[in-house]
Amino acid sequence: MSTKIDEIAPRIYRLSTLVPEIGPTGFTFNQFLLDDDEPLLFHTGHRSMFPSVRDAIAQVVPVERLRWIAFGHVESDECGAMNELLAAAPHARVAHGALGCMVSLDEMADRPPRPLTNGETIDLGTKRVRHIDTPHVPHGWDARVLYEETTGTLLCGDLFTHLGDGPALTEDDILGPAGAAEDLFSFSCLSPSTPTTIDELAALAPRTLALMHGSSFTGDGSAMLRGLADSYRERITAAGA
Repeated sequence: MSTKIDEIAPRIYRLSTLVPEIGPTGFTFNQFLLDDDEPLLFHTGHRSMFPSVRDAIAQVVPVERLRWIAFGHVESDECGAMNELLAAAPHARVAHGALGCMVSLDEMADRPPRPLTNGETIDLGTKRVRHIDTPHVPHGWDARVLYEETTGTLLCGDLFTHLGDGPALTEDDILGPAGAAEDLFSFSCLSPSTPTTIDELAALAPRTLALMHGSSFTGDGSAMLRGLADSYRERITAAGA
């Protein structure tokens, strides 16, 4: 198992591990490391991936310098190595939505997490991340995203999930591949609030979409998010027909 490192925005690094056995073309598990005075890691990866992810982090910053550990929702590929990272980084703290802390992380994390209210920001030094609650979008009661305000990078979690081992960063369409992955895995909650929540993210006008599974996107993030919202509207309408 090897983890590749690519800078997708200024001092924002994608750590990507391919698992070729998943799906017809393989499946990537991506973490995002924000290098700053208080480094933040978004997604930990599975516990089994910890040695590879740890070694990749160390190529950018010493692991013990990590200050914040965050993820989209409580799931093994998002936070499976949470406690291993807390042990390796003695000053690190998990930061998650207040609901997720109350329901899961207060009991699961080896150190008390920091609960965040919707819209609350964490100052990393030169960068600033905003916590945005997105319940059940794409899935998970505690689902959320982070928006790095200075680079316009939206840490999307499972939104736009797609298969394959493409480039770290692309300007190509990611809606088609995301639709194909949805057809294969049916991983999203088709609730009435899903398109509206994604439209609200589009209003941020992100310049980079950092995806947990698949290639990240650079360009008109608003257009991609609006297209994703419309695709969910179509699926919801079809499901109710």
